[in-house]
Amino acid sequence: MKYIDIKGTDLKVSNIIMGNMRLKQLSTSEAETLIRTAMEENINFFDHADIYGGGECETHFAEAIGMNASIREQMVLQSKCGIRKGFFDFSKEHIISSTDNILKRLNTDYLDILLLHRPDALVEPEEVAEAFDTLHASGKVRHFGVSNHTPLQIELLKKHVNQKLVVNQLQLSVTHTPMIDSGIALNMNIDQSVNRDSSILDYSRLHDMTVQAWSPFQKAFFDGPFLGDLENYPELNTLIDSLAAKYGVTNTAIAVAWITRHPAKIQVVLGTTNVGRLKDSCQGSEIPLTREEWYAIYQAGGKILP
Repeated sequence: MKYIDIKGTDLKVSNIIMGNMRLKQLSTSEAETLIRTAMEENINFFDHADIYGGGECETHFAEAIGMNASIREQMVLQSKCGIRKGFFDFSKEHIISSTDNILKRLNTDYLDILLLHRPDALVEPEEVAEAFDTLHASGKVRHFGVSNHTPLQIELLKKHVNQKLVVNQLQLSVTHTPMIDSGIALNMNIDQSVNRDSSILDYSRLHDMTVQAWSPFQKAFFDGPFLGDLENYPELNTLIDSLAAKYGVTNTAIAVAWITRHPAKIQVVLGTTNVGRLKDSCQGSEIPLTREEWYAIYQAGGKILP
């Protein structure tokens, strides 16, 4: 397992993250097996959100692993807040109350990282700053970040927030690559040239923000996996399968390795509840794909090189 430093913190973390959005689908014993398998694979980073299962996934996680001080020391815990039923809410009151509830459900005194989950169009950054100051001063949250935010949305927060924003969690997979596409196809009159995310990957590297890639196997926004989709991605699957054979791993590992190969040192958020798939994914942590292989996968995923 490859570990990276999250800039602006003392955290040394696995570049594979166990995501817990679907954990409630498992029984307590199954959830425990999944979490312990992750730890045996040397994953030390666990991602949550207050909306996952209406909060029940966090409770289920803590109960399944028997959360205590000893176990807590082995984990980097991250959760997210800001999404409510039918609207987004970055008010001071909601951020603080959400965090208190997260801590209670996870049976811990602090979060290593708290993320703002989806941009709130009605955000008052002064309120966010007050909430962060309160949570940081109390020791309830050590570090802060965002999820699905653009560079200017981050800059607006940074104008008021005293703590460094260390993470941005964004969607990225072999077949969903807007943060890469426009930079490659600059000045071409094609769809790939459209800058849909304000160069967020370059911004993140310039400002030492760690990118965390969610839905690493999805075709698009929850449209199903591209792995095994021979109808829509025959060339891509053939190439990935051949590389899997070359490196002695599964196709899942190659899909992960395409992301971890990037020099931005991106973390991959796994949402699987399948123990075997989790272990297969971990094999992609350190596979040294060549430049030729990385670009070949990119093109087989449907993109062009000028």
